[in-house]
Amino acid sequence: MQARLISFLKLFLPFSIILFFIQFALVNYVFKIELYYSTLAIYAFHFLATFLIFLFLVFVHKTFSDKTGFAFMACSLLKMLAAVLFLLPVMLNDTPNPFQDIVAFFIPYFLFLIFETIYAVKLINTK
Repeated sequence: MQARLISFLKLFLPFSIILFFIQFALVNYVFKIELYYSTLAIYAFHFLATFLIFLFLVFVHKTFSDKTGFAFMACSLLKMLAAVLFLLPVMLNDTPNPFQDIVAFFIPYFLFLIFETIYAVKLINTK
């Protein structure tokens, strides 16, 4: 388990940091957009959710290896629910342009989801 965690973090940390700085530069310096949530808060959500999902998938794969795919689908559903709850204040508040906030959240959401999916498939294919 420790070897999987280290190999995951070797790619996940640089992936997260690079994406964070790209979005931070685009939001604050290129487009100069004021968002409801800071870029740091958005990436903290994505980083924490993805890391916890990976840890849970490794645990499920270790104990019930045939249920890893189902666990990934359940975690993805819960992450989507958490994303809606995270964005609920943006949608309920009188923010001037909530579309920008939603796009700033969901572009990294799908990039992190692709990253999760790649590692979930790697876990499922290991025998």
